[in-house]
Formats: sequence, structure tokens, C-alpha cells
Amino acid sequence: MLRAKQTSGVRVIAPQPSAANPLHNWRVSFCEWTATIGLSLQTAKLRNAALGYFITWADERGIRHPGEVTRPVLQRYQRHLYLTRKKNGDPLAYSTQATRLQPLLAFFKWLTREGHILSNPAADLDIVKAPRSLPKHLLTIEQVEHVINGTRTHTLSGIRDRAILETLYSSGIRRSELIRLKLHEVDIERGTLMVRQGKGRKDRLIPLGARACAWMQRYLREVRPELIGVDSATLFLTDYGEAFEKNRLSDLVKGYMRAGGIQHGSCHAFRHAMATHMLEGGADIRFIQAMLGHSELSTTQIYTHVAIGKLQAVHALTHPARLQRLERTKAAGEDEDEDEDEDEDE
Repeated sequence: MLRAKQTSGVRVIAPQPSAANPLHNWRVSFCEWTATIGLSLQTAKLRNAALGYFITWADERGIRHPGEVTRPVLQRYQRHLYLTRKKNGDPLAYSTQATRLQPLLAFFKWLTREGHILSNPAADLDIVKAPRSLPKHLLTIEQVEHVINGTRTHTLSGIRDRAILETLYSSGIRRSELIRLKLHEVDIERGTLMVRQGKGRKDRLIPLGARACAWMQRYLREVRPELIGVDSATLFLTDYGEAFEKNRLSDLVKGYMRAGGIQHGSCHAFRHAMATHMLEGGADIRFIQAMLGHSELSTTQIYTHVAIGKLQAVHALTHPARLQRLERTKAAGEDEDEDEDEDEDE
């Protein structure tokens, strides 16, 4: 039987068959500490899940106390993750492996500091850094417009959906940030949107375009009063007057994208599109960094590799094998031949 405990908003569920393993007690305390020091609930959940995988693996090998975990044990677990295959036969992505290993570094560091173990077995553990990958699917401006125009704006829910898509594309905010938006955090007159406690627990004030503001205003005037239920503070409400769940919002956006012929992506695709399209339009990358809420510029710079418009323009103007230059060269050559003929006639 699974044991469940609510700890500072983190629901800790010990997986079978390791539910009786004492390592889970340290896991619970560590997750409580994670929330206590002010790290996000999402971080606590990720750590909780990663430790669950490790404890299940350790239990199968008779490991029941943190003191029994050595560096070779952690290296064996690292190799286990490397050799693990998903149901379709593919290996775990490096990012997934890192997501399951990074919490162990914090866990054993905490255990050492709290005096539960004498030394930290994970202190010198090398973890392969996941390479920064380009967005798999990048929407063109035409595709974004096609998807947005597919909303059924003759209905109340369609007006709300149009306001949601316009907000995602105009501001580039994350799915979780849009879900948490409160009514007072959008200023239509100023054309701004306040993201409270975004990733990294940071606030940021970002612009909201005129078109997005227009649809937001229509949603607030015509639709939201009809949806208000028990939740009167959240900006975007479901048909039942409730705040959206993450999966529910993803399904909504995904439905419009599939109807528009886009077979991959959901909310995050609009974030990628906003950043790339603004870069191609001439926006400074540091402005994009501020809008996206990236703490490091290197995170934002990934979009410079997919903002292909400017690179194509430079390529067309400078590459020697372009068709237009060949045609001009040929035309110039013909003119020179004619002048030479004229000189010969003289």
C-alpha cells in the first residue's frame, strides 16, 4: 500500500516496492527543507520524484541508509540511468538523466550538512551537462496567425481562447505563469502585464501588445462576467469558472494547433515564436531576455540560432552563388561585349 504525506504543499508518495525503505524518511525531510528555504514547489516536486526513482533502485540492492551510499554506488546508478530504455526502446535523454541526478547532489549535500552522514559521496560526481538544444518546432508568423484566427470568436469560450493565444504570443509568458495571472496584474491602458513569482521566484513587468490588449478587453467585458464562479481573482477562467490546470490549458492550445495543421507543440511554441520573431524583427537580445525572464543571457541566445530571417537576408546579399548576382554578371558581360563590338566597328 502506498504511503502519502502532505509536506509543505508537496505530496510525498512512496512508490512500491520500496515503501518501507527508511530512505524515504530522509527524502520527506529533505523535501520539507526544500520548501522551507523558499525554493519553488516545482523544485520540491522534481526533487521528490528524482529521489523516488533512486530509492526504488537502491532498495532492490538492499541499500536502506544514506551511510551505505558511496561514490561507486552513485556511479552505478548513473550507469543504470544511461542504460535505461523507454518503452519505445529509446534511451533517456541527457536532460532526463540530469534531472534525476542533480537532486541527488543536493540531497547528499544536505545529509552531510545536517550530520546524517560523515562525508558527501556525491561531492565529486561528474554529471554530463545536457546540451542546449534548439526548439524542435518553430512556428512561422503565418502559422501563428493561422492558429490564432482559428478560434471560434462567435462564442464566449472562443473569445476567451483568442485572448489566451494572443497573450501567449504577445508576451511569451510560460504556461504556468499565464495560469497564475490575476485580474489586477494586467493593465490594458498601459499595455503591461505583471508576472509574479515566475521561474526563479522573480517578478517581471512586460509589455502586452495592442492587439492582445484589445482581445483581453473584449474577454473581460463580454466573457469573464459570465464565467465567474468560486474564483473571482484569477484572470483566465474555464467554462466552469475555475482556474485552468496545466494539462487542461495545454489541451486547449494543442487543439487549436492541431486544427491549424500544426502537429507538434503547445503553449511553449508561442513562447519560442515570440522570441524568434522579435529577434528577426530587430529586437535587442537583452530585451528578449527581460521578457522571457531568463537569468542568464546564454539561455536566451539559443534563439539567435533559429532566427534565420536575418541570416537568410545576409546570405542572399553576400553569397557568390546566388541567382540574382549571376544574372547581373551575365547582363554586365553582354553589355561589355556590345561595347567591344562597337569599338571594333569604329
